[in-house]
Parts: sequence; structure tokens; C-alpha cells
Amino acid sequence: MTLNAALDSRLALPLYRQLYQRFRQALDDGRLRPGDRVPAVRALAAELNVARGTVEMAYQQLIAEGFLLPRGPAGTIVSPQWNRSAVPPPMSPVAPRMLTTHAGGPPLPLQLGLPALDAFPRKVWTRLAARQLRHQGLEGLVYPDARGHAGLRTAIATYLGLSRGIACHPAQVFVCAGYRACLDLVVQTLLTPGDACWFEEPGYFIARRALQTAGLELIPVKVDDVGLDVAAALAQAPTARCALVTPSHQSPLGVALSLPRRLALLDWAQRQQAWIIEDDYDSEYRYQGKPLPALKSLDDQGRVLYAGTFSKVLFPGLRLAYLVVPPEQIEAFTLSADHLHNHAPQLLQATVASFLEEGHFARHLNRMRTLYRQRRQWLAEALLATNTPGVQVELQAGGLHLLARLIEGDDRPWATAAQAEGLAVQALSRWYLETPERQGLLLGFTNVASPAEAAELAWRLARLRNA
Repeated sequence: MTLNAALDSRLALPLYRQLYQRFRQALDDGRLRPGDRVPAVRALAAELNVARGTVEMAYQQLIAEGFLLPRGPAGTIVSPQWNRSAVPPPMSPVAPRMLTTHAGGPPLPLQLGLPALDAFPRKVWTRLAARQLRHQGLEGLVYPDARGHAGLRTAIATYLGLSRGIACHPAQVFVCAGYRACLDLVVQTLLTPGDACWFEEPGYFIARRALQTAGLELIPVKVDDVGLDVAAALAQAPTARCALVTPSHQSPLGVALSLPRRLALLDWAQRQQAWIIEDDYDSEYRYQGKPLPALKSLDDQGRVLYAGTFSKVLFPGLRLAYLVVPPEQIEAFTLSADHLHNHAPQLLQATVASFLEEGHFARHLNRMRTLYRQRRQWLAEALLATNTPGVQVELQAGGLHLLARLIEGDDRPWATAAQAEGLAVQALSRWYLETPERQGLLLGFTNVASPAEAAELAWRLARLRNA
């Protein structure tokens, strides 16, 4: 068996694992030795007639396990420190049922919640970060402002005013170490254990877990084609203390909250003196029509807490999010932020500020909208081409994932089989707090780099449908 022999797509073993095993065998039998250069990704993909992503996944696994060593322009080589006798047997990849933790590994095929990492402008980012390092003064050495870097808070306030219709002062903006940290800050400042909270059904499981851990009583409220059913929520728990909503692009169904329901939600919050946590999930990416205004832009009474994140628009390694609070709550949130020590690295904050101020952020978003529209189309067409019985592909107005909806049946066996094969899909049913009303698979498309890769992934999913 040689490295450049054709891979067999009929086998249950994914193509990247077949290639991975070939490299392991070549290493074990001495055909590849320490220091040897391996073929370039593009060249090997062309020779094997597979997507570049297939070869990249195999290489990433080999690099992660220490067999290969990337050398930049010099290519990739067999690690000089590799010792055949000291290498443990390869472990079978086991994908978790729900990607609720982050192990620091490379992205998996169809993984949700990731931007296109291959399209991030790393040269621009590196130049801005290096400039920040060169000019960093005393402010980079002292204890940081608990509210966040002043320049970044100003840049965020300006961006929100222009793009989301939110009129806010930088003093209202709090920079947090990720979206979960935003929720922690809200709970710490405004809520107490036992408080009832309206929660979308289905809804974002990371937020659900965070609020449950904080001791809140979650009230699952049905989501239909126009968003959270406010009338149903009023019938279930009219005196709830808060509501967590994703009005621009509901997570995970992708629908938008209608204007009448937005107004009803705001009216309830004002009458009950309750709080609305607005997660402006994927609002930057809308492929049909114009971007919808934020719920916060309609808030005249100061009842909405607006949360956004840079993880899905730049890269998740930033762990950088932000929260906009009503002016009357600035002092209380400042005290909570100082107590929680909810800091993000000053260098990253300053670099993001420059990225925003100099126009790189706006240009990046425009490029990504075009790219994601194309990649979404590739995956949707590939899924439709499989003609998988009982599966309906739902194209949402925006966002970073597709829903392959099951007309009938249980989505969990299909998701489990796909995860066992290295496909990081998620079962829609697991996003429900109670009995699921809909079934299907949630598929991330942002890192599907070509029509060929989309076709390969779609056919792999189709073969596993009744596995």
C-alpha cells in the first residue's frame, strides 16, 4: 500500500482516516524516516483526487500526534524527534455527542460555531498585534480596567451605532472573556438563584447550561416561524424575571423574531420590570434581504442587555465578547465586573480595537458574507444531490449552519453514527429542554472549502443515514 494509491470512498472509514493510516504504516515500516519531507497538501490532494480538506485533516492529526512537523514555506517533514519504538498505537477518534467543551484541536468537518479559519486575514492581524506590542506603554503592565480596554469599548459603541442601530456610550460597554462570561456578569449583577427565566425551545445549549448552573429556573418557550411565542410565555410564567432571546437569527432554527412579538416582549419587560438578554447571534451574516435591526435599538425603557461576540466573526481563540447595559446599571455592572475579574488579554483587546477603527473589520465582514453565501450553496446543493429519503434541507436567511431536517424519525442515531466517523454534526433534538418537536442535523458550512469537499461530506452523511 502506497501513499498515492487511490482512497476507497465505499469504505466506512473516512477518507482522511484512510490516508492517516497510510502515513502511520509508512512511518512504522521505515518508508518515511525522521526529516523526510512529505508531499504538499495541494499536490497530494490532486494525485489522490480528493478534496484538499481531506489531506489537511490527515496532516493535522499527524501533526497533533507529533509525527509530522510543519516548517512553513519549507513544507512539512517527518518530525526529527520521532522514534518508532516509542510511539503508542493510534487511538480511534471519538467525537462527543455534543461539542460542549473545547479541547484545542483543529476544527472537525461540519463543526458548528466556527468562522472560515482559512479566510482570516492573518497578515493584517499580525501586523496590528506587533504594532501594539511595540507601542505598549504602562497601561499594558498595570492591572487592567475591569470594564475592558477603553479604545475597544469606544470602537464597539461606534460599530453598534452604525451597523445595529444601537445608540450607546462607551461607558455602557463591558468587554468579557467570551459569551458565557457575559451571562455570568448579568446573573451576578441583576438576578438571584430561583429566578424564572424565559428560554427559547429549542435554544442554545451553552446558554442553557450557564443559566441552570447559576440556579435560574428555565421556562422553555416554544419557537415557531416568527420566533419566541410571547403569548405562550405570558401564559406559562408572566412574572418571570428575565428572558434570553436570539431575535435576529434564532439559535438554532434561524428564524427572526417578528416586530409584533418584539414589541410585546419589550412591553412585558417594562410592565414586570424584567430583563431581556439579547444574544445577537450571527446577526452579521444575512444572505436574504437586509440585516434586521437589533431588539436593543427599540428599547426606550432600558430593559435590554445586549450581548455580542467576536468569536464567530474573527476567530474563537480570542475568547472576546461584549455586553451593552442600560445607563442606570453602569455602576452596578462595574462593581460586578471588578469582583468577577472577568478580563480578556489587553493585547488582544487593543488589536481588535485597531482592527475595527481602521476599517479591517467591515471589509472582513463583507468578504465573509460573499464567501459564506457560496459555501452554504455548495453544501446545500451537495446534500440535495444525495436524494436522501425523508431529509429536507432548510436554507435559513442567515447564520453559519444549515439544518438537514428529518421529516420523521429520530435524529440521534444518525448524529451518533456521523460523529463516530469524525463529522461534527449535532442532533437538533438535543437543543430542546423538553420533548423535541423537530428532528434533524445541524451542519456548519463555513470551513467547507470546495464543491468537491461538500460533495464528499454530503455522501458520507447520506451513507450513514440508515447505518
